[in-house]
Amino acid sequence: MRRVRLRRDLPVPMPDGVTLLADHYAPPGGGPAPVVLMRSPYGRRGLFGLVYGRGFARQGFHVVIQSCRGGFGSGGRLDPLGDERDDGLATLDWLRAQPWYGGSLAMYGPSYLGYAQWAVAAEAGPDLKAMATQITASQFRDAAYLGGAFALESALSWTTLTDGMSRPFGGTTAAFVAPRAARRAVLTARPVAEMDLASAGRPLPFFRDLVTHHADPAVPYWDKRDFSPRVGEVNAAVTMLGGWYDVFLPWQLKDYLAMRAAGRRPHLTIGPWYHVDGRHGRVSMAEAVTWFRAHLLGETSLLRRDPVRLYVTGAGEWRGYPDWPVPGARERRWHLQPGFGLEPGEPRESGPDRFRYHPAHPTPVIGGPVLLADSRPRDQRRLEARRDVLVYSSPALDAEVEAIGPVRAELYVRSSTPWVDVVVRVCDVHPDGRSFNLCEGVRRLGPLDGPSGEVRRVEVDLWPIGHRFGRGHRVRVHVAAGAYPTIARNPGTGRPLGEDGPMVPADVEVFHSPAYPSGVVLPLCAPRG
Repeated sequence: MRRVRLRRDLPVPMPDGVTLLADHYAPPGGGPAPVVLMRSPYGRRGLFGLVYGRGFARQGFHVVIQSCRGGFGSGGRLDPLGDERDDGLATLDWLRAQPWYGGSLAMYGPSYLGYAQWAVAAEAGPDLKAMATQITASQFRDAAYLGGAFALESALSWTTLTDGMSRPFGGTTAAFVAPRAARRAVLTARPVAEMDLASAGRPLPFFRDLVTHHADPAVPYWDKRDFSPRVGEVNAAVTMLGGWYDVFLPWQLKDYLAMRAAGRRPHLTIGPWYHVDGRHGRVSMAEAVTWFRAHLLGETSLLRRDPVRLYVTGAGEWRGYPDWPVPGARERRWHLQPGFGLEPGEPRESGPDRFRYHPAHPTPVIGGPVLLADSRPRDQRRLEARRDVLVYSSPALDAEVEAIGPVRAELYVRSSTPWVDVVVRVCDVHPDGRSFNLCEGVRRLGPLDGPSGEVRRVEVDLWPIGHRFGRGHRVRVHVAAGAYPTIARNPGTGRPLGEDGPMVPADVEVFHSPAYPSGVVLPLCAPRG
């Protein structure tokens, strides 16, 4: 029986003289055939080679797994996100010059590997026929600054991970060590700008870049790191896989909508997964094989009927839909009510609810989307007992309620300082009292959003949802001003993120009345079955 042939450490020259290394898996027969390209900062051996290299090659494709600049034998210095366009396009030129190149190619990979796909997709040329992207997006800026608030734990854990992988034997230990080191670091009293010293033991340039270059897309730092403006120009057939609890899901869905607006027809799968959830690996590979065989080998009969496939949590079932947002979903506002109630009816007259947020003792978070941790829903009752978290609950539902689509909150708040965060979370409360987080979002406010002492209308985008609330369950909403260490604490002073100094508590009022109709907007669907 003919076998996959492997050639290791092929040199791929870059225009600036740097050489990147790649491994080549040739399919049985070894003649010209379509190519699957993967560009990775995480190495190219071990499971990567076994699962993806040999896996795709056995399907009849040449497979090239390349180490990105500055890691695993590739030359140069890793400048995360900064070199993937130029290096990727140079790699495509090299591929086309190989005698085994069959005239068409696809790209595959999750997370950073998916970002590397988007970095070249609009300029790759007509021989790029297909892309399979998982738990990723065309830009990572907005995930690093959630609603303008710095995503501290995810940023620190990833930069600690990539630093650890560059050290001797780091490739086998960094994935386990980095999340724990980052969690220990955020619990120290160090300023944000120095937390890399506690996590990695030395300055981490990319972490410090993130601390310095804030969320504004106009900041020049992001010019060569944001490929979202060109998503609509991508002609390749794209399939996307995401998770309801993944850190990149909101921006992955923006990429989907950008392609739809440009007249493209991507496929989309969203499961009950988080970013480092091993359960989506097999699904990712199976969908990619089908996608590549359909678009590179012409086996279009393999494609599923419904372009969008969603797992509805609470119902425990997969559903097929023609598009996202799902047809038939209607927005319904659930208003905050007196006595910490939550109802779809009109708000009743009442005074505001109040709490104090103290950045020296920041409101913690339990669960929620982070990069390198288990982000599945967790019981929130311990958090709900805190005085700096407002909790609004609906009556027990007399029928099932399904919400599938985007979620947003509109709140009317007043704060003693203009610099304050508004955190909103939606939970499913079971009849036994357990309260599980489903989706959340944050918005960082400053003087441009209105002066302190005045009531400000605040819109907060939450993670999308695909969930059935059971009969007898309750819908619950949290309002807080912190979610530490998912986001960095807000010192209440407006000083730059990396600077240390005094912190100012925020006295926050949340209004809910006919004049100030605070609430959460859920995308309701008629329950199936």
